[in-house]
Amino acid sequence: MNSKVLLIYTGGTIGMNRNPKTGALEPFDFEHLLYNVPELKQFDTLIDTHQFQPPIDSSDMTPARWTDLGHCIADRYADYDGFVVLHGTDTMAYTASALSYMLENLTKPVIFTGSQLPIGQLRTDGKENLITAVEIAAAKDEEGRARVPEVGIYFGGHLLRGNRTTKQSAEEFNAFESFNYPHLVDAGVNITYHRDRMLQPDWQQPVKPHFQLDNNVIIFSLFPGIREDLIRHIIHTPNLKAVVMRTYGSGNAPQSPWLLNALREGTRQGKVIVNISQCLQGAVEMGRYDCGYHLQQAGVISGRDATVESAVTKLMFLQALYPDAPDMVRQLMQQSLRGEMS
Repeated sequence: MNSKVLLIYTGGTIGMNRNPKTGALEPFDFEHLLYNVPELKQFDTLIDTHQFQPPIDSSDMTPARWTDLGHCIADRYADYDGFVVLHGTDTMAYTASALSYMLENLTKPVIFTGSQLPIGQLRTDGKENLITAVEIAAAKDEEGRARVPEVGIYFGGHLLRGNRTTKQSAEEFNAFESFNYPHLVDAGVNITYHRDRMLQPDWQQPVKPHFQLDNNVIIFSLFPGIREDLIRHIIHTPNLKAVVMRTYGSGNAPQSPWLLNALREGTRQGKVIVNISQCLQGAVEMGRYDCGYHLQQAGVISGRDATVESAVTKLMFLQALYPDAPDMVRQLMQQSLRGEMS
């Protein structure tokens, strides 16, 4: 029996066309995108399509649209063997991270892809990305189960775990990397599936979708000369529930008494403060240096080797799940729920 894949077009460069008058890239009709990839008709896979109306630039992505996308997949989950989401590259890692939390016990592939050049252009990377993403989404093992039962990003010959991925280049076709986790799939002449790296769901249980997100969270980066009044203003923002604090190296921060006091005050108010490194590779180890130890004493929790995109979307997910229980959010932020940290 042929696999069935739903191709969901949210927007992004892959489906853009250049306006001859302004020179700007604008979204065009989804049928034009399919017209530019006649190779899709050669698949044994049955491909249906769904288009966001109107298509959006990924810079305009919001938690409300993540919920729309979650509903789109959950409502059609029983009808398809896999899903391919075409998405702009700028916020793809945020969306893939969010969907990984929203779709609990995922037993089918949700593969995000896009391109750096529009699919109608001669040197586009969109064709290969789209064709291989569809093939991965349709792939089953000897028992008829999905080879990739998780949310992934396929780009430049590699499938990466969605909530481990960061956009690394605005110029190269190899636009994404998962610096702290190996590739799930490598696609060259052959497609190699690394089964030992995949998440293993409970195949006997259904997927459990979650549609609520609470975006009362903020990200800020430390830097030499950061001002006390601005940090205090952020920490004491009304309705703010959580902070992703991007620190130096393995989770270090200045040992300024005012900073530690501000963080301590935030923790006492029930705010969850998560320590994420500014480095692309490596992990937060707060017991490694004295300054990291002082952050622990102030109630800051370690995000270990999670990405910023993963940490902020995980906070949105957990805050909606446990709206009045910051201690539960704090506890679960230190556990790997969807393979998001080592």
